[in-house]
Amino acid sequence: MPLGERGGWERSESRYCGVETDFSDDVPSLLSFHISTGGFDYVLAPLMNPSYRPSLVEGNGSETQVLPVSGSDLVLSPSQWSSHVVGKVSSWIDLDSEDEVLRMDSETTLKQEIAWATHLSLQACLLPTPKGTSCANYARCVNQILQGLTTLQLWLRVPLVKSDGDSMDAASEVLTDSWELWNSFRLLCEHDSKLSVALDVMSTLPSENSLGRWMGESVRAAILSTDSFLTNARAYPCLSKRHQKLIAGFFDHAVQVVVSGKPVHDLPKASDSNTEGTQRHPLRSYLDYVAYLFQKMEPLPEQERIELGYRDFLQAPLQPLMDNLEAQTYETFERDSIKYIQYQRAVAKALVDRVPDEKASELTTVLMVVGAGRGPLVRASLQAAEETGRKMKVYAVEKNPNAVVTLHNLVKMEGWEGIVTIISCDMRFWSAPEKADILVSELLGSFGDNELSPECLDGAQRFLKPDGISIPSSYTSFIQPVTASKLYNDVKAHKDLAHFETAYVVKLHSVAKLAPSQSVFTFTHPNYSTKANNQRYKKLHFNLPSDAGSALVHGFAGYFDSVLYKDVHLGIEPTTATPNMFSWFPIFFPLRKPVEVHPDSPLEVHFWRCCGSSKVWYEWSVSSPTPSPMHNTNGRSYWVGL
Repeated sequence: MPLGERGGWERSESRYCGVETDFSDDVPSLLSFHISTGGFDYVLAPLMNPSYRPSLVEGNGSETQVLPVSGSDLVLSPSQWSSHVVGKVSSWIDLDSEDEVLRMDSETTLKQEIAWATHLSLQACLLPTPKGTSCANYARCVNQILQGLTTLQLWLRVPLVKSDGDSMDAASEVLTDSWELWNSFRLLCEHDSKLSVALDVMSTLPSENSLGRWMGESVRAAILSTDSFLTNARAYPCLSKRHQKLIAGFFDHAVQVVVSGKPVHDLPKASDSNTEGTQRHPLRSYLDYVAYLFQKMEPLPEQERIELGYRDFLQAPLQPLMDNLEAQTYETFERDSIKYIQYQRAVAKALVDRVPDEKASELTTVLMVVGAGRGPLVRASLQAAEETGRKMKVYAVEKNPNAVVTLHNLVKMEGWEGIVTIISCDMRFWSAPEKADILVSELLGSFGDNELSPECLDGAQRFLKPDGISIPSSYTSFIQPVTASKLYNDVKAHKDLAHFETAYVVKLHSVAKLAPSQSVFTFTHPNYSTKANNQRYKKLHFNLPSDAGSALVHGFAGYFDSVLYKDVHLGIEPTTATPNMFSWFPIFFPLRKPVEVHPDSPLEVHFWRCCGSSKVWYEWSVSSPTPSPMHNTNGRSYWVGL
C-alpha cells in the first residue's frame, strides 16, 4: 500500500515502494507474500530463469523450445502484471564481453526478455549495470529495442558512486564516477525519453555537489540495499542523516524507493509476528522506515500544490506588447499580493522623498501608471498615498481596450473619478498633458527585459520630469547552467530547430543547478544617456564545484532581480528571490546539443540581446569546453514583437 496520502504528496509517483526479489516460477505466491503480507506496492522480479542460456538449448529442438519464463501470462490479470510487477532483465548478460558466445547469448536473452515484458504490458523493466567501462554494444542493442517500444520504460541500473579523487587513468577498469557510465550510455541511446536510471544507493554516499547532478537526470528508482541501513537504539533499521536527505530529495522528484537484499537487523522477538500471529515479512521494518521518511516530508504549501501541474512544463513567453492579455492572465497576476505590497512600499517611499511632511497638504504628486492593466498598480499607488498622507493625481495608461473597460468600472466603483484619469493608448504614442513625478510600470518578464520593458519605458520617459522617479529604477537578468533531462527531451520531441532556439517560461523542478547564477544584462530608468541603446552582449564563465564530477548542460535557467526604488526590490533570482511571489517562473534557454562540462574546464557562454526595427530577440552560444552552434541567429525562431 502507498507510503502516505497527505500533505500534497498523494499524487506523487514516489508514494509507491517496491521490493527486489529472486526468480520464482510461482508469481501469484510471490505477489501474495510481498504485496499482501509484506505491504510493498510492487515486486522487481526476474522474468527468466537465471540458468537459461540460448546457446545451451539443443539446436534441433529449438523450434519446440519453451522459454523458461516465470510462468504463463495467465497466472495474473493484465492489470496485476502492469501495476505490481517491474521486470528485471537477467543480471548475467554482458553484451560487451570478449567471449563471443556469451555476447551472442546476452543479446538474444535481452531481446527475448524485453519482448516478454512487452507481451505482459509491464510498465518498466530494469536493465543490469554495464559490466565494464565500455558499453557500446549493450547501448546499441538497447537503442534498437527502444525504437520499437511504445509504453514500456527501461531503467538502467547504475551504482551511486563517485570517488573523491580525480578520474583514474584511462587504463583503469575501476568505476570512479557512475554518472560517466550513465552519460555515455544515454548519449549512445540518443537521449531516448523511455530510458531512465535506477540508482543503487550504497552505504557510503558521494559529496552533496555530486549527488545534486542526479536531480536533473531522469531517475525513476532508488534501490536501497538493506546493507546501507544503520541500527537505532531500539535495534530497528534507520538511515544516516545524509541518506535521509537524499531519499527526501528523491521523494520530491517522483523517484520510487525499492528495498533490496536480505534482512540484516536482528529485531526484538516480539516484532517477528503481527497481531494475527502470522509471520511478518522479513523486510517489513525497512518498508516501515521508508514510509516514516515519506510521511515526515513537509506538506506542500498551497501555492506549490496549485503549481504542481506546471512543474517542468514548457510555456511560450507572453507577448504583451504585440498581443492583448486575456482576463484569465490578468486574474493570475493580480492574485500575487506580495508583488503589489512591494510596489506599494516603493511608491510610499518615493512619495515621502518627493514631498516633505510640511508640504503634504499643498503639493499634489502626478503619478503615471504605464501599462495599467485592470488596475492593481493604480490601487497600490493610491493606498501608498493614503498611508503616507500625500495628495496624488493618477494617469492610468493602458493599450488593451478590453482591460480599459474593467478600469473604468473600477474607478466608478471605488469613487476615484476626481483622482484617476484613464488613457486608452499605447504609452509609446501618447502625448501627456503634463509631466509626471513618478512613473510606475510592471512590464518585467522572467528574464527582466524579455517583455520589452526597456523599449516601453524609453518611449514613456519623455513624460517624466527631469528629476522624476521610475519604479522600477533598474533590473538585471541572470543565468545559470542546468542539467534538465526532461526539458531537453520535451524540446527534442518537436523534431525541429525552432523549438531549440526558443526561450521557454517554465517552473523548474527536475533540474540540477550546476553553478551559481551570474548577471547578464542591466537596464536603468530613467536613462538620459544620449547614446541610449538597448542592444547588449555578455560573455560569462561558469566553474563546476571541484567535487561535483562532470555534468551535462542541457541549457540555461534565466531569472531577474529588480530594484523598484532604493532598498525595495523584487525578483526571482534564487539567492535573493522575493518569498511567496508567483507571477514569474524562470526562463529556460535550451542548447541544441548538450555540452559535457568537467570541473577542471570552465564553461564559456555568450548571450546577446539584439534589436531590429520591429522585434527584439536573444542569441546564445557556448564556446568552451566545446563550441555549440549559434542559437536563434537574426531571431529566426524566437523574437518579441515591438
